[in-house]
Amino acid sequence: MKTSSTSSFATAAGPATPTAVPREFATSTLLSLVVFAAITPLLLLVAPAVAAQLGGQLGLSASQIGTYFFVELGAFSCATLPSLLWLGRVDARRVAAIATAVFCIGNLATAVLMPGFVVLLVLRALTALGGGTLMVLCMTSAATSGNRDRVYGLWVVGQLVAGALGLFVLPHLFDAFGLRALYVVLAVLALIASPLTRGFDPALGGASGKQGQQAGSGMNGTSGGSTASSTWLHATLVIGGVLAFYVAIGGVWTFASKAASLAGLDAGHTGELLAVASVMGIVGAACASFIGNRIARAAMLLTGYAILVAALLGLSAHPGSTGYAAAIFAFKFAWTFVLPFILAAAAKTDTSGRLIATLNFVIGAGLAVGPLIAGFLLDAGAGLNTLFQGAAVICVLSFVCLLRVERSRREVPGARQ
Repeated sequence: MKTSSTSSFATAAGPATPTAVPREFATSTLLSLVVFAAITPLLLLVAPAVAAQLGGQLGLSASQIGTYFFVELGAFSCATLPSLLWLGRVDARRVAAIATAVFCIGNLATAVLMPGFVVLLVLRALTALGGGTLMVLCMTSAATSGNRDRVYGLWVVGQLVAGALGLFVLPHLFDAFGLRALYVVLAVLALIASPLTRGFDPALGGASGKQGQQAGSGMNGTSGGSTASSTWLHATLVIGGVLAFYVAIGGVWTFASKAASLAGLDAGHTGELLAVASVMGIVGAACASFIGNRIARAAMLLTGYAILVAALLGLSAHPGSTGYAAAIFAFKFAWTFVLPFILAAAAKTDTSGRLIATLNFVIGAGLAVGPLIAGFLLDAGAGLNTLFQGAAVICVLSFVCLLRVERSRREVPGARQ
């Protein structure tokens, strides 16, 4: 019999008092979260192409490129902090509309002005706050599904389709129009998707029925001291595991094109190869979506992390073009295969979606810190083999944290299965 928690990560941020009762997970919500979750992080999904263009067009060093991604993704993640105040209190559709407007205007301003490095960072930070807010809505919405593994799988498939198309098309657009093309594309895509803001649950983030209220106030009458400690331990492990995962992923993926050049590939072939790698990512996410909750999540975590570590060790061996292709394909497959199971394991301890919303900050922090650390290491003289081996070790630590959460076998009451 499940026991109730007297305290949870969700309630630590304060009780939600929405004006409406959260509705059941709808098809319109699924469409909205898949589309916006594909558009808002597109810059990361095409990071190798963007990093190469930043170096070639603007003449940025590896550390400056790392700083660019640190600022963009750091601001993206910081959108989580205000969400702890409005989530469950303000109509999510209104928040989505405002965030979409900020995202569109910021990208258009960047494309028109194309300012110097410092002003560019300021513009990208403001734009990323809008994108990050939309991602909070997407992640929190996905956590309300009855089959989180499948929904997170579709969420990742949408991202990978966008990433594959971007890696294939952007190099050609960069040749014709430069970096402006990226920001115009982002603005246009968000504008086209703007009607989908109506698909979000207006009461998103509110307590879900009587069970959610009991989870927040400890009304089931069970003793709460040890349960509260366990909840905080699981939240800490989730945050640590997800942060470690994205630090490793962010550092490796951003400089994947640099590894390709060492393998003897030119820019054109590198873009094509990374686009194919994104297709492998789509396959990985589709497999995860198909499997859903049919197989034990712990086994899927083990499988995904094992392939990921093997791929990183393969990249660290400085393989030729064929070996690089095999390793980067495996890397992208494992990344997107294991991610839905990571998020589903995290959501099992959540009651109102606030832990999942906080993970947007954690993910953004990891994706921001990863390229920054990698860039400074490379500028300091470290080799790519050191970068890839370090990422493999970090991934092992991430797996240990998340396996501990999954093996707890404890669902917090109010967290949807």
